[in-house]
Amino acid sequence: MEGPPLLIVDAANVVGSRPDGWWRDRAGATARLRDSLAGVAEAGLPPHLPPPVEVVLVVEGRARDVPAVPGVGVVAASGSGDDAVVDLVSAAPRRRRVVVTADRELRERVTARGAEVYGPRWLRDGAQGPDGAPVG
Repeated sequence: MEGPPLLIVDAANVVGSRPDGWWRDRAGATARLRDSLAGVAEAGLPPHLPPPVEVVLVVEGRARDVPAVPGVGVVAASGSGDDAVVDLVSAAPRRRRVVVTADRELRERVTARGAEVYGPRWLRDGAQGPDGAPVG
């Protein structure tokens, strides 16, 4: 494997996995997810994903303008967010790629390309934001 693991988060899917009112402010909910991921680059997600980790959040639709922050890159999908996730996985064949999504079709597409897949609960239960609170 070359380089640190690549953690690719399907923002729309992770944000949509909790009925917490995200639909009233998709961009705000996505920004909160992004901010909660900021510490993962340095801390990893032990024991499954030791640091350092490159974290990329794939955004689409009304959340497309959410910018990157230190520790979290943002890819704004020009079309389908799922296609953007698959493109990221395909572009890094020599790296460990971990995708967070609950989308069954996307899971099949990225595992066929050698990526590992975990659901949103794994991310929420295993990741802590910069303030020590669980992600999501």
